[in-house]
Amino acid sequence: MPKENLEKVFAAWKDLILVHAEEKMVEEVLKVVRKTKTPTHFCHISLADEIKMIKKAKEENLPITCGVTPHHLFLTENDLAKLGPFGRVKAPLRTKKDTDFLWKNLKFIDVIESDHAPHAIEEKKSQNPPFGVPGLETTLPLLLTAVSQKRLTIENVIRLCHTNPAKIFNPPAQTDTFVEIDPTNRYTLDARHLFTKCGWSPFAGWKVRGKVVRVFLRGKKVFEDGKILVKPGFGKVV
Repeated sequence: MPKENLEKVFAAWKDLILVHAEEKMVEEVLKVVRKTKTPTHFCHISLADEIKMIKKAKEENLPITCGVTPHHLFLTENDLAKLGPFGRVKAPLRTKKDTDFLWKNLKFIDVIESDHAPHAIEEKKSQNPPFGVPGLETTLPLLLTAVSQKRLTIENVIRLCHTNPAKIFNPPAQTDTFVEIDPTNRYTLDARHLFTKCGWSPFAGWKVRGKVVRVFLRGKKVFEDGKILVKPGFGKVV
């Protein structure tokens, strides 16, 4: 989008704007935010330089937040040799130096975004494979494993996956809705046992620690010990 159009959009829209901006475009969006003061969330931040720009903007008290995906935290460009098109994401996987920088600056990151994109295996093997990986079911196990490795705290998981998303995006309140986990459960991620129909994961074969045991939605138990207990559509909020 041309810069002048970007400024028009930000000036006209005063509610939260979500942007997918990479590299120099992050800087361009920040310039617009400085002018308009429009609340802005940067999705899928992946580079050290991007975090540096966002850190500086936050120190200026600009109304911005940002998110990072699990695949940008746990995978690097070195994994592409094994993953091939199954590692094709946007923004692309980055260097280990970038990934390490993300981990060291988690306090400037507001949200962990699964960026769930369950493309079929056939699509990913095509001549023009789409961007994206399935990430919804593997996000929490990966983060809980990082907790067991002392890379972050359980309080940070709650901040990144629950508290901050609720503050930023203001979804409808759902009382008596929570997830119970077993932080000691060790297992191997098996794509055959995931609920997504795409049948694959870039994290298949990874050994993780921490598993969802039960899920309650508005007081009703909907998931327990690997089984969904309600019919499709139960969780819809109207």
